Amino acid sequence: MAGRALQLRTIAYDAKRCKLRHAGRKLDMCAAEATASLLHAEESFSACLARIDALIFKPLLQAEPSDQKGKENFKLFLLLNDRFQALWNLTEENYRIVKQKCSTSEPFCIQDIYIVWKGDLFLSLYIQYFVTFANYVVVHGFEHATKSKSEAWKHHKTVLKQFLTDFTSETSMSLALYTVLHKPIRDHIEQYILLLTKLNEVLKEGSEKDVVTSTVKEYVKLESFISQVLDEACFTKTLWKSLGYKFTDMLCVPERRLLEDSRNLPISASTNRSDRILLFDDVLVLIQGNSFQSFDLKLVWVDENCREKSTPGLYGLRIITPEETFFLSAKDPQMKAVWQWKLNQAIRQALNGKRDFPLWGKTGEGTEPPSCRFFTYVFRLESKFKSASYEGEWHWGKPHGKGTVKWRDGRNHVGDFKEGLEHGFGICLVPRRSEDRYDCYKCHWYEGKMRGYGICEYGNDMVYKGYFKDNVRQGFGILENHSAEHPFKYTGQWENDKKNGYGVWEDKDRGERYIGTWLDDHKHGQGIVVTQSGVCYQRTFHADKMVGSGILLLEDDSVYEGNFTEDLTFVGKGKLSFANGFILEGTFTNKSGQGLQTQGILNTSNEQPDERITKTQLGLKEFPVEKRWKGIYDQFLEFIHSGCKEETEESFTGFHIQTSKELRKSQEYLFCHRGTEDVSWKIEDILEELVHLKELESLQRYLEKALKSSLHPLGKLLKALTIAFQATYSGIGANRHLLTMAQEEVKYYAKKIWEFYQGLLHLALEQKGQMPAKCVDGETSDQKACSVVLPLILPCFYPELFMLYMLYHEREDDLYCQGIVDLSLFPDIKLLEFLDVQKHLWPLKDLTLTTNQRRSLIKDKCFLSATECLQKLITTVDPREKLLILQKTYEEIESTVSRVVETDYKLPMDDLLPLLMYVVSRAKIQHLGAEIHLIRDLMDPTNQGGLYDFLLTALESCYEHIQRMRLHQRENCHLSHSS
Repeated sequence: MAGRALQLRTIAYDAKRCKLRHAGRKLDMCAAEATASLLHAEESFSACLARIDALIFKPLLQAEPSDQKGKENFKLFLLLNDRFQALWNLTEENYRIVKQKCSTSEPFCIQDIYIVWKGDLFLSLYIQYFVTFANYVVVHGFEHATKSKSEAWKHHKTVLKQFLTDFTSETSMSLALYTVLHKPIRDHIEQYILLLTKLNEVLKEGSEKDVVTSTVKEYVKLESFISQVLDEACFTKTLWKSLGYKFTDMLCVPERRLLEDSRNLPISASTNRSDRILLFDDVLVLIQGNSFQSFDLKLVWVDENCREKSTPGLYGLRIITPEETFFLSAKDPQMKAVWQWKLNQAIRQALNGKRDFPLWGKTGEGTEPPSCRFFTYVFRLESKFKSASYEGEWHWGKPHGKGTVKWRDGRNHVGDFKEGLEHGFGICLVPRRSEDRYDCYKCHWYEGKMRGYGICEYGNDMVYKGYFKDNVRQGFGILENHSAEHPFKYTGQWENDKKNGYGVWEDKDRGERYIGTWLDDHKHGQGIVVTQSGVCYQRTFHADKMVGSGILLLEDDSVYEGNFTEDLTFVGKGKLSFANGFILEGTFTNKSGQGLQTQGILNTSNEQPDERITKTQLGLKEFPVEKRWKGIYDQFLEFIHSGCKEETEESFTGFHIQTSKELRKSQEYLFCHRGTEDVSWKIEDILEELVHLKELESLQRYLEKALKSSLHPLGKLLKALTIAFQATYSGIGANRHLLTMAQEEVKYYAKKIWEFYQGLLHLALEQKGQMPAKCVDGETSDQKACSVVLPLILPCFYPELFMLYMLYHEREDDLYCQGIVDLSLFPDIKLLEFLDVQKHLWPLKDLTLTTNQRRSLIKDKCFLSATECLQKLITTVDPREKLLILQKTYEEIESTVSRVVETDYKLPMDDLLPLLMYVVSRAKIQHLGAEIHLIRDLMDPTNQGGLYDFLLTALESCYEHIQRMRLHQRENCHLSHSS
């Protein structure tokens, strides 16, 4: 309390010092007279303090009590002695300074009056002394001191009479001590006030008079402060006398002051709740019989507008605490108002950490305490937080806002709370039994349970990134084991904390990837296994075991249909189709030491490889594309259906975040302008902008920015889909038998993203009170997805997808590349002749060559612009741009021919194909077959049957013709060797 009062005084005295430093004028005889009076007063007071020290403090400090209560009081008496010594020292110093000044002939000024010049120091020491004195009074310090030293104090009664005119032999020793240790000091303060008042009366108007006037006011305030402090101490002391030892021992604290007692100002608690209610400056106490309850005022809320019906004829207040709520009822509204006011003021002062003394500032007096607070509390009653400590923000008796909960078993939760429960983003540490490790959950919470996206770092080196619901893994998620012993990764659906539904499992030890369905953490149902060696198979699984027959696709393009073991050994009836077209059907056995044996029929009638067999596509019927990643789509749908509330934005998908550290950081900037991006992707801004997108071109630009951003919901969705796609088809999953699965998956992604864009748009229109446009039919929606969205998202999937195309068309591309190598040996003229390009179309005139040069080995000069244009086909991933490049190539060929024939020339098909064949052979695009089929599969359906389709067909014809040329050459070679 002393420190707080001193703080109130600091600012005022800083200003006073400034005035004194600039006051250079000399005072008249008034200052001298005042100084002389001060000298006499300080001399007498110092002598009085010396006698008090010798006759009271020293005897009491000589012997420390042996009982525990006496020891506690003795410590407080030691502090009181320290405060007394500080006052005495200051008085002695003041006396010396004044005496020294009086012994000189120098004129006096304000700075010579120490109680003015150093007034703040005087006041602070007096405040500290009386606060400590009051604390000693509260704990019955004088009674304990005189009781323990009663014989010794009998000899001091005569001395005490010197200080007290009304002291008699009947006066108690404790009262004598009480009076001696405060009355002379209060009297001396009164002397200061009288002395300064007289000085002020004779001073002329000016800065000196203003300073003295201000000082007088401060000393008057000090008098009032001492009176208030001592009155509160006596009021509180009287209470402790009226209560039993049990209550006093547990509740009596030196600094605690009684503010109100229900016996003085009647009020009652809920029925049979208490017999007496005590309001202190730090706690509210309810006493009933021999027991009591105390409530820290920092965590007490007073609600006068309580909904509960009070007893008729009574006026109620609802008192809210962290674990209990009860009612206080008064008989009339005035009494209720007084208690309400006193409770609120006591709560506010407890929160501010200082008492209100009207004499020093009225800041905050009379205002309501804040409903939002920050405090630490240990829960006692039965609940999920029993025995846990909560430190953080509160609102009306509930943890609300940022906070930390720590349980005794080592668990702790740091994050957002709402109405007493974990709600929002939070980090929870859970110790693992018998291990010095923790499971760390960084997740979104809803009404006390994990819900939404989160990252869990388990103590056994596993990490889960995905969705939770009701504290368990639920929905789409990724579980990865980083330990060196058994590294694995699961990407897929979870239900009730177990792998359930469609998912991909990668066993890094075995070099295998399982793509299929799961049930209760086991492979169950249809599944595809892809191995690092290139072998893959499709089987039915039951609790991790293969059952029934399946299809096994071998490295050499052989296909086995039937039963086989986990080590891929043929067992029982089956059919083996070789790459050369032969088919072996029979019963297969594998005897130890004898290898694989079979009894069956070998059919050699078909000597041509069957592409339906060698390029079999797996998983199309078993895993419908709309059911593969349902967990990702469901989260986005839930987000839209919730109205896209900003507080749930991060919880619906967070796969754009790589680490748990980044996840926590993303929450810190969730509701502000995040990142360094030019666009603020706040939900309200997103919905507002969607309404104004009318033109297709502006929509495409918007979607391009949105899908590239990790802050836009569509961008987050795309990131999650990218992770799922890579988990399935990258690395081990790069198997040509999965091409169609991957290709239809990418198309479906585009369709779903378009649907979700439509969902956001409809929501934005509804919030504006506008009617959404009528739903278009499925075909139109699919066309929009393919023409608008697919080109924008394709770069995210292109590396894995194009690798599958290359593997699928590997044989044709090899054959084509060999043909290109053969054709590259020809000089330009020979190649033009070989390809049957009509001579009048040869662009030799453009080369300005001599006759000899025309017959020389000129290479890579003809149709150079068209060749360079076609080579740009591999520089883009967008099918639209690839078709534009093809069109530009055609235009370059036609432009070159037009220059040669010196007129606009439209190439007929008979002329175009040889010329395009020439350009293709010179462009030397390595994986042209993969490029052609990727364009064909993923191009805008509206281009079918048009110019682009025609040019793509022409390019495909050239590609196939070059293959046939090489194949024909091989056959001729084979025949010549045979003959």
